[in-house]
Amino acid sequence: MTELVLASQSPARLATLRSAGIEPFVLVSHVDEQAALDSAGADHGPLAAEDVALLLAHAKCQAVASRFAEGDVPDDAPESALMLGCDSVLEFEGRTLGKPVDAGDAAARWREMRGRSATLFTGHWVIDDREDGTSATFGAVSGTEVHFADISDAEIEAYVATGEPLAVAGAFTIDGLAGPYVERIEGDPHTVVGIGLPLLREMFAEIGVEWHTLWNRPRG
Repeated sequence: MTELVLASQSPARLATLRSAGIEPFVLVSHVDEQAALDSAGADHGPLAAEDVALLLAHAKCQAVASRFAEGDVPDDAPESALMLGCDSVLEFEGRTLGKPVDAGDAAARWREMRGRSATLFTGHWVIDDREDGTSATFGAVSGTEVHFADISDAEIEAYVATGEPLAVAGAFTIDGLAGPYVERIEGDPHTVVGIGLPLLREMFAEIGVEWHTLWNRPRG
């Protein structure tokens, strides 16, 4: 069995992996995302949405891998594992949108997005830190087009009041309260939740890890 370390505090990513039979060891990276973006922007100029997602996924994964290398991990942490970092952003009309800064920002986004479409990008970064592994470090991005329903002002206000959109990239979910407000998607639905399982399976296969070897969660 292959152990997986998830460098993310996202409940949706954890729930998605659990549903797919994997109970990862979770270790939050605590990366300063804005500092990482500012540094990359100073070196390379403006970043495309997919580059932002990949950059932050890499930063999170690398931060957690460094903690393992330094021994700065809980006693129950696996000694040998694959490290995974993920990050999601929404591209809407050429703008890259992460989590809204406050309720007003979330409401304003929804008034713009309703009845229109955007692309949700999720970046994935893997570091093979297994004792007998490849030592590979690499990333990939998946993108899914999201078509929003033309919801009313009252629906927007009610949704924003729940607080849910403040905690997620793009200010919406498809696996939560905003599910009825998304008419359809084109692409992998897991990408919108924050972790693209089909892409991740392909990434693991590149380093000789078959998906079923990660199963460690009892199925009811």
